[in-house]
Amino acid sequence: MVPSARPVSLRAALILAVAAQLSFSAGSGFAVKAFEVVGPSAMVLFRTGLSAVVLLVAIRPRVRGLGREGWAAAACYALSMVVMNTFFYEAIDRIPVGPAVTIEMLGPLVLSVVLARVWRAWLWAALALGGVAMLSGFDLAGADALGTALILAAGAAWASYILCTRWVGRVFRNADGFAIGMALAALASLPRGLPDLMARPIEWETLGWGGLVALLGTLIPYGLEMVALRGMAPATFAVTTALAPASAALFGWLIAGQALGWWAAAGMALVTAASAGAALDEARGLG
Repeated sequence: MVPSARPVSLRAALILAVAAQLSFSAGSGFAVKAFEVVGPSAMVLFRTGLSAVVLLVAIRPRVRGLGREGWAAAACYALSMVVMNTFFYEAIDRIPVGPAVTIEMLGPLVLSVVLARVWRAWLWAALALGGVAMLSGFDLAGADALGTALILAAGAAWASYILCTRWVGRVFRNADGFAIGMALAALASLPRGLPDLMARPIEWETLGWGGLVALLGTLIPYGLEMVALRGMAPATFAVTTALAPASAALFGWLIAGQALGWWAAAGMALVTAASAGAALDEARGLG
């Protein structure tokens, strides 16, 4: 999906941003179902590979004359994306999507606290930690303990992904950096993703699941977000990402049948409130 250069209204931007979040959550929900025929590492390869092809064709980035900093920024973006997605998919293969996304959001939230200049940021962090503590009510024994460790690692990778994305935004004046970074991410996904893919019979069902998750989890939300950011400030857009736990839990229930109790839902609500509060502070120039 190629973003339009025409600006959009704030109302339309908000609708697109929420739609992007819902699309991403739906992609995560379908990924859980897809793991029956496609492994997590192969899914990362599908997601980055298909996205890279589309972006390279749509944007046609220039690589001639790209300096050392440009390549470094694109490589940082690619590596952080692959690590984040790999840990995330490995985690949701073990624990429910809603709690996984909620715990993963600790990464960006901790980053905002570290970069903040006001005491209230620590209040949001404490609120989020309380919410995650409430989430510990779901079973963390055995494989779930590993899933929790993986999603915490995914959250740390998400924080680094944010920093690398900002770096790409500073170095490149257009979307070339993101297209190059996605291509590098696809290459970085090959060592783990290709053996995972070849270990299973490659059938139309496998390709269909991979394409569906790549479409809903990357291409559609990426395009919607790029258009939405033309009608709102990045900090305001960040507020909409606070919907991630709720939307992930919704699609985890609708698609994968992952029902959650009231206690876990309350914990997710606390993390959502903390994320929204931190984003609003940043939008007001307080963070």
